[in-house]
Amino acid sequence: MLPEMLSEDTIAAVSTPPGRGGIGIVRLSGERALAIAGELIRWGARELAPQRAVVGEFVDPEAHHTEGRSSAGGEVLDQVVCTYFRKPHSYTAEDIVEMACHGSPVVLARLLECCLARGARAAEPGEFTMRAFLNGRIDLAQAEAVRDLIDARTLFQARVAARQMEGAVSERIKPYKQKLTELIAVLEAGIDFADDDVPLMPWDEVGGRIEACARDLEELSQGFTVGRMIHEGLSLAIVGRPNVGKSSLFNRLLDQDRAIVTSTPGTTRDLVTESANIGGIPLRLVDTAGIRSSAEEIESIGIRKSFQAIADSDLALVVLDGSQALTEEDRELIQKVAPLGRMLVAVNKTDLPAKMEDSDVRALATGNGASIVQTSALTGENVPELRERILATALPVRELESGSGYITNLRHQQLIRRAVEALRKALKGAEQEIPHEMILLDLYNGLHSLDEITGQTATEDILGLIFSRFCIGK
Repeated sequence: MLPEMLSEDTIAAVSTPPGRGGIGIVRLSGERALAIAGELIRWGARELAPQRAVVGEFVDPEAHHTEGRSSAGGEVLDQVVCTYFRKPHSYTAEDIVEMACHGSPVVLARLLECCLARGARAAEPGEFTMRAFLNGRIDLAQAEAVRDLIDARTLFQARVAARQMEGAVSERIKPYKQKLTELIAVLEAGIDFADDDVPLMPWDEVGGRIEACARDLEELSQGFTVGRMIHEGLSLAIVGRPNVGKSSLFNRLLDQDRAIVTSTPGTTRDLVTESANIGGIPLRLVDTAGIRSSAEEIESIGIRKSFQAIADSDLALVVLDGSQALTEEDRELIQKVAPLGRMLVAVNKTDLPAKMEDSDVRALATGNGASIVQTSALTGENVPELRERILATALPVRELESGSGYITNLRHQQLIRRAVEALRKALKGAEQEIPHEMILLDLYNGLHSLDEITGQTATEDILGLIFSRFCIGK
């Protein structure tokens, strides 16, 4: 696919989602974009000019009905609004023509078919963005952010992707690349001009510079834990004994009746999953089977699945019934859940008289690293606070509002880790005072890993994999 994408063909694609809509867009990019559009669109009094939108008519050249026939020959099939972006001032840095007609799949397919019949080639997935990258309009990290923006499920995710499209990731990486480049230049100069009395950098200074850069990159890499959750969302497993109100709380967090709620213990026997949004972070809620020691075979299977869901989740919400005294099963459950990851305790049914000793619950929860929220699934009391506490427990960071300070892409995180490993190796060499030539090999490896993030040293295989995941038309 990649050799085709690197060609200079004029490409065409429908750039709006499949199905019917008010407007559909066919996009052309390449040397013949304007000529092809001119063969299909009748402009009328106004000619198509750069960076201008002009109303015209799509003339189907193979239809020859007398009524509605255009002066150019053929039949007028639809009105269109054409916009011409002249190179290099376009998304791809090539001539682009976008033809917006009514969102009829039949009309869009016919318009695209006519473009292909006149020399355009059907665009591969992500080929428009690929050309923007190859022509220097954006770097690879920005190109990947385009896909993230399209795939965003919340406004917060969209904002993070938009900042990364503006170069937020590249700007974070830039200072470290600059530091490595400067260090490499100094070491290279010391080697190349050794006969000209150019002094070599002292070993302690070489090691100090490498250590500082490796430490900062390590910290940046560790931010991927939060970045992954921003990008992919969180998973929350709701667990507890039967009839403590897990399913009711599940429905309340969703603001809809998704799980079946009855007074019969063991109603929920399988995992029930649904998606929500808390603070702009997608949240996958999992309502689990009620956990108790004595249960029939089918219910026992559900309980085993519950513990598996807890292990797979980012956060476990243990629900207790505040209208009953704290039981031994409650204690055992919290002690079993605590080692599996982050945990939050919700004392439910605050609308009923309290029988659970607050001091006992707090001692149990805090002793296992969890905080407590008093709530009522029936009345909604403190549910907003519970949502905030879920987000704060799963993402214990202070600057979640910006989002752009975190690495959200797994490929970027792996490359940063590779750079850190190369720098640690170079640091070890500096401590052993091995020749600068050997240290430079590791420094270059670290720099190349960072270059791969922005695409300066990316291979064709990497580019093909990244852009193949885009939708057609983008």
